[in-house]
Amino acid sequence: MAILLGVDTGGTYTDAVLIRDGATILATAKALTTRQDLAIGISEAVDAVLKAASVAGGDVAMAALSTTLATNALVEGQGGRVGLVFIGFRASDLERHGVGEALKGDPCVVIAGGHDHAGGEAAALDEAALEAFLRSDAARVSGWAVASQFATRNPAHELRAAAMIQQITGAPVTCSHDLSARLNGPKRAVTAVLNARLIGMIDRLIARAGDGLAGLGVTAPLMVVRGDGALMSAAQARAKPIETILSGPAASIVGARWLTGTDEAIVSDIGGTTTDVAVLRGGRPAIDPDGAQVGGFRTMVEAVAMRTTGLGGDSQVHVQTEGLQGGVRLGPRRVVPVSLMAVDAGAVVHAALDAQLRSSVPGEHDARFVRAVPGVSAAGLGEREAALLDRIADRVHPLGAVLRNRMDHGALTRLIDRGLVQVAGVTPSDAAHVLGLAGAWDSGAADKALALIARKRVGSGERLAPDAAGLARMIVAQLQADTAIALLETAFAEEADAFGLPPADLARHVLTRRGLDHHRGLVRVDLALGVPVVGLGASAPTYYPAVGERLGCEMILPEHAGVANAIGAVVGQVMVRRTGTVTSPSEGRYRVHLDTGPEDFGDPAAALGRIETVLGEAAEAEARAAGATDIHLRVGRDVRTAQAEAREIFVEATVTVEASGRPRVSVG
Repeated sequence: MAILLGVDTGGTYTDAVLIRDGATILATAKALTTRQDLAIGISEAVDAVLKAASVAGGDVAMAALSTTLATNALVEGQGGRVGLVFIGFRASDLERHGVGEALKGDPCVVIAGGHDHAGGEAAALDEAALEAFLRSDAARVSGWAVASQFATRNPAHELRAAAMIQQITGAPVTCSHDLSARLNGPKRAVTAVLNARLIGMIDRLIARAGDGLAGLGVTAPLMVVRGDGALMSAAQARAKPIETILSGPAASIVGARWLTGTDEAIVSDIGGTTTDVAVLRGGRPAIDPDGAQVGGFRTMVEAVAMRTTGLGGDSQVHVQTEGLQGGVRLGPRRVVPVSLMAVDAGAVVHAALDAQLRSSVPGEHDARFVRAVPGVSAAGLGEREAALLDRIADRVHPLGAVLRNRMDHGALTRLIDRGLVQVAGVTPSDAAHVLGLAGAWDSGAADKALALIARKRVGSGERLAPDAAGLARMIVAQLQADTAIALLETAFAEEADAFGLPPADLARHVLTRRGLDHHRGLVRVDLALGVPVVGLGASAPTYYPAVGERLGCEMILPEHAGVANAIGAVVGQVMVRRTGTVTSPSEGRYRVHLDTGPEDFGDPAAALGRIETVLGEAAEAEARAAGATDIHLRVGRDVRTAQAEAREIFVEATVTVEASGRPRVSVG
């Protein structure tokens, strides 16, 4: 009997599940995610699930971790400070595909070098310029990204630059060709920058997860879920954390299929920070052919085709006072719910809320609080940010008590982006507590916070809402409306050719709205989703039944919907894909592009055989290193040819080798 442990560290909750022989759920448990030290939440959840199943830690044969940490970090703009070495490109290329935006002002150098499309050196690598840059900026950077022109055709300059960075700085380096074998250097650069930014964060998560498990006697191998739903080893996740973006959502898709047996459905997973929507066809989630898109960035990471929006139970509620009636807007940033902050600092929170309620005039910072996150490096802070962090210290404060002028607002945003402080405010979770739909946290604090926000004035001069309950209903209704739009966008995107308009426009189109309202007149308009929706997440039963009614579809809420991510982590497979290219730089010459450099052959069959062998060996070795057993290889070829003078001419071939197997389990 093999007992498998699945753990999911989300933005708000850490979930744990024990499954016997991959078939029977023994127990599930939840604990609050402790961002200041993830080991605490992991240990609490795992300890609870082990006790619930009467299982000893040493009896666990395998542990698997899925996480929304990387996804949330990119959505919220967080992560470490990085440096980019951009080789063989023009400075103007930094603005293509969002490279400059991904850097967020971090150091970058554009130097000579790079290769051409055939893998030949276009210019010598300017090592002197690279060394000067490294010695001037190394102290301000926690990780490095290297992207060289046509590195997927010849990675020599990326490898040399990485060696110099390691020698001079000792900091971790991400080479773009290690993350994708496809062309498009600027897009690879974005992916490398984001990977470098995430390395420290994911490394800390895995280290602390390992510590937490070891403390409970769990010594089984630790696996991590990739963004395509497959498993990788902890060591591989540390080196390529970008591959864990959409890890939690991908695991939830795998878990949804396992829980429901549904082959055709839209799966919607609501967490604290994001709502993730994907389509299940033939029992399998589709892989996004353009690469995962998260937080406004299009990466080159193979991941489940999923639409991620900053909409969750802990999304910040923004008051809209324009217009006669006003309203609320949700997200995309996550804040700590006031009701949760009150659990940790009840005296401070209630005293501040009571004082704000006694004031006759609503304040700009009513119902908002701030606290520092211990254990996060504050290196490289500016003077204003450092001073604000010192004022916050190790206590919870009403936000208005620490912001002294308008410039402090910018400093606060930068501290939030670095993950150094957390802000609490009104969220849908607070609204659920006010309405009695949830009760795990401090409902009294939620009621006071919403009462404060409800008295803000809209354009007509009237209150935003008559009372806390009225505002709570408004917030919940907005979350349900935004969720319905996210589901419609996903459905329209799947059938884009049938409608000819962008999915976002279709989801908000007047005919769509009238169809959902079942308009009757000279024109009869009806619209509904044609497949069921599987609702996942702890709060799905709270919000999703009304969404199903709105969209006229079956809403499936499986029994263990709240821990689907942890379940998906346990039941997944190890899978490694390696892709390579064969080109024909001249007639009769067939070039295989390898990490060790180009190799030429006089016969296309020989060239294809060579790259299949190299990719197969690499994929199998990587799968074995990830802990896979009983490995199977599958080879796919995409050969492009052209007709010339009644002859078929070889143009280019892309070869993909997939190695898959079940994760190895320890034997007691």
